[in-house]
Amino acid sequence: MTEPSYIDTPQGRRIAYHKTEGTGPGVVFLGGFKSDMEGTKALHLEDWARTVGRAFLRFDYSGHGQSSGDFEDGCIGDWAADAMAAIAGLTEGPQILVGSSMGGWVSLLTCRAMPERVAGLVTIAAAPDFTEDSMWAGFDDAQRAALSKDGRVELPSEYDDSPYVITRRLIEDGRNQLVLRDALPLPFPVRFLQGTADADVDMSVALRLLEHAQGPDMRLTLVDGADHRFSDSDCLGLIVQSIEEVTARIGGA
Repeated sequence: MTEPSYIDTPQGRRIAYHKTEGTGPGVVFLGGFKSDMEGTKALHLEDWARTVGRAFLRFDYSGHGQSSGDFEDGCIGDWAADAMAAIAGLTEGPQILVGSSMGGWVSLLTCRAMPERVAGLVTIAAAPDFTEDSMWAGFDDAQRAALSKDGRVELPSEYDDSPYVITRRLIEDGRNQLVLRDALPLPFPVRFLQGTADADVDMSVALRLLEHAQGPDMRLTLVDGADHRFSDSDCLGLIVQSIEEVTARIGGA
């Protein structure tokens, strides 16, 4: 595994990244909650980008992977700021954002904050507003009390031996980052991808996002039987196909 490069954000966080030079519009991969840039989807897209000569960027949010900071200290606003700093400092011109799970939420925040740097969007099991609509809404009285009293609550993880630590700051900051309550213009080609067997993000979230966002060229593809990882060969091929379709549609939306 090659060593990453680093960029310092305006907030003083050190973000690890790998950048592939190539033609534009470049592709930026935004990973999920407690994941890193060494995942199957990120590496597959990097290999594809190298093969076709496309500019590509993958990075770790603060508290994730090889970037600075502790995961438990972070929140959606921090990770969105990390993404925007990476895009602003490491890419040129409008990019195609590929957001997976929480990365879908982060990519939507990026679209809202710096639309001039977004040429198109592909989301994979996007999880907008999940801290409020999934976590907080799913907490029982004891968990809500613990969050208030102790500032944290632990949730079991299907992907890691250690539990997810959910902090009060994560929940409270999430309420300042919601994207499904106010207008969400996406004035470029957009492709939403969602598996029907996703146990972490229900299909209803994808349908709600499609209905809520406004744009001239938005499509949702449901993949029967695909789970949250969305990483088998067919799903990886569909992600690439969606990027290529967005690329072909840029300027015609």
